[in-house]
Amino acid sequence: MKAPLLLLAALVLALCMGTASSLTCFSCKDATSNIHCLGTTKCSDNEKYCLTTYSTTGMGSDKNQRITKKCSAYCPTIDLNIGIAGVATSCCESSLCNFSGASSVKTSATIIALGLLASLACILSMGF
Repeated sequence: MKAPLLLLAALVLALCMGTASSLTCFSCKDATSNIHCLGTTKCSDNEKYCLTTYSTTGMGSDKNQRITKKCSAYCPTIDLNIGIAGVATSCCESSLCNFSGASSVKTSATIIALGLLASLACILSMGF
């Protein structure tokens, strides 16, 4: 239950504090789980994408995964799997759009619903 509350807080903070022209992305470096990727970063003006890189190494019970999320000026398309190692990237262009981003990193419908509710609450509190 702690993770959805952290995500909700990050969404509200990013949506209420950000300006219309700046991009905000979830960020982490070499995290072992998507739950460790709830930090946010405000992107610079030349960074137009939120980039997620998902990599795996090993096989069976010795399989390890690493997730990196960040702002990016470009969107590399990588989808490589050679059995004992693989890497995939995904990009998106709106704030906090990289909450998941890799097919093997799942996000629950509850977290998505909480994010949408936080967005609505933020908009209503601004008087729009």
